[in-house]
Amino acid sequence: MKSVIALLGRPNVGKSTLFNCLTRSRDALVADQPGLTRDRQFGIGRLGDRPYIVVDTGGLSDDPEGIDDLMQEQVMQAVVEADVVLFLVDGRAGMTAGDEAIMARLRPYGKRIVLVVNKTEGLSSTETSIDFMSLGLAELHTIAAAHKIGVDKMMAAVLAPLPDDGEDEADDDQGIRIAVVGRPNVGKSTLVNRILGEERVVAFDQPGTTRDSIFIPFVRDEEPYTLIDTAGVRRRSRVSEAIEKFSIIKTLQAITTAHVVILVLDAHQEISEQDARLLGMILESGRALVIAVNKWDGMTQDDRETIRSELERKLSFISFAQCHFISALHGSGVGDLFASIRKAYDSSTRKLSTPSLTRLLQAAVEQHQPPLVRGRRIKLRYAHQGGHTPPLIIVHGNQASAVPAAYERYLENYFRKQLKLDGTPIRLQFKSGDNPFKDKKKALTKEQLARSSKRVRKDARWNKKT
Repeated sequence: MKSVIALLGRPNVGKSTLFNCLTRSRDALVADQPGLTRDRQFGIGRLGDRPYIVVDTGGLSDDPEGIDDLMQEQVMQAVVEADVVLFLVDGRAGMTAGDEAIMARLRPYGKRIVLVVNKTEGLSSTETSIDFMSLGLAELHTIAAAHKIGVDKMMAAVLAPLPDDGEDEADDDQGIRIAVVGRPNVGKSTLVNRILGEERVVAFDQPGTTRDSIFIPFVRDEEPYTLIDTAGVRRRSRVSEAIEKFSIIKTLQAITTAHVVILVLDAHQEISEQDARLLGMILESGRALVIAVNKWDGMTQDDRETIRSELERKLSFISFAQCHFISALHGSGVGDLFASIRKAYDSSTRKLSTPSLTRLLQAAVEQHQPPLVRGRRIKLRYAHQGGHTPPLIIVHGNQASAVPAAYERYLENYFRKQLKLDGTPIRLQFKSGDNPFKDKKKALTKEQLARSSKRVRKDARWNKKT
């Protein structure tokens, strides 16, 4: 499971700014106004090869009432779900009674708490920290989230004691991990029960029945698998209960833990913004993907054609994923999912040789040359694999970092087609190397100048004699 890091503190201490910094996004609204964040915001951050889940929370006040009281109950629920709490304070404002009150509320939870003194740009770290020593926290870091000063150093210290998310042999023994995700009431638990052939999870015609992620090992055709049934993720405006709000964390963890994700859609409902958000989470995590359009039974042929057209139009950006039309209740089409699951898993974990990738790169360049950059041609020389789940292809060359997005998509599609990498996203990374002949050219130029100068002197002496 990815570690969960919760950000909390008084209003306007910079929690949302730090959230955007850690997730490298602009998902959280930021303004010089207290109380802007009311609902929870979830995102995936990464430091090197260490991913983690970040939870942005609303500001805690001294005397909450009304909606603020409800909001702060959710903040404290975030503390329960977190592995680490980053307690943000304002280095420019100094210690306040509100900071002391928050610390008093946090202590009974027994969580690891890291004090983060924010907004310290241009200030002495030592002098800024002294004011907060009375809070009695052993871990303290000074940062400036708005300017990304000290953030990486802080996160390295925060993540160091936490377990790494690497796979081990025990994970491999459980086979392919399959997370079943989707909006509430689209039939996820019904699909899980149909796959297992028994009523292993509660399936009920009411949104929000599943409140946690459930891991279920099973064997199919002598192959081990682990199914992960997850809570349905609704739009935040429709999430009211505290326990349901934080089941979103479990869904995010399930996605990042899985090898393959089955996104379940309801054939009777249009593709919503929430479906798009779930797809974004899956793509961000780099997991292999299979689409299951459920409740396909009982529909007219015209309705089916309309749905197919809508899916092709709205989901064109994930054309690599195989789409299945199923009925989890009656079982039609469910068995076909496993061929796509196996193929997606094999594609996402396949080892790719450097010679084959380099040959494909050269063939792609010959077929379609990279564009000119500042009058100079981009030269892509060789490629090799940098990782898997998803496959990472590192391309080396001159001015490789200047490759435009359109050409990157061309290369991605070319690699996918030639390597038959179906069901998984592909990531390309471009690296520009120094010209190996750069110093040689300089040395050659100096030598040529010396020869030229010697020749000129020799010619001058000859002319003088004659």
